[in-house]
Amino acid sequence: MDNKGIQKGSSQKILVVEDNQDNRELVVKVLKINGYKVIEAVDGEEAIEKTKTEKPDLILMDLFLPKIDGYEVTRRLKRDRDLRRIPIIALTAHAMKGDMEKALAAGCDYYIPKPIDVRELPKQIKHFLKPNP
Repeated sequence: MDNKGIQKGSSQKILVVEDNQDNRELVVKVLKINGYKVIEAVDGEEAIEKTKTEKPDLILMDLFLPKIDGYEVTRRLKRDRDLRRIPIIALTAHAMKGDMEKALAAGCDYYIPKPIDVRELPKQIKHFLKPNP
């Protein structure tokens, strides 16, 4: 992977919410290579709990999750005064017409269809992260 131009060594935390192990491992690997601290969740309930305890700087949210789907998790987090500032990026294989609008209506700040481009993902999320002091 060529990561030229991407600032490494970030101490920023990203919560990856993905029930598919292969997809989760790929995203985690890309983020770690780029210097991010990664927190993982495999279902909607765990995503809410880890968001409350870890206070990540950004959430990458699969929309189709066990227990509570990503749409509802996003709505709940955006209603929480202490958590609503955290950017949530939908990361989903469902890229049909209207899916992006549905994700944004639920409160997602951005939408990235799968399969992800491992070279582009760090650039895509960087826009939503505040620069390190």
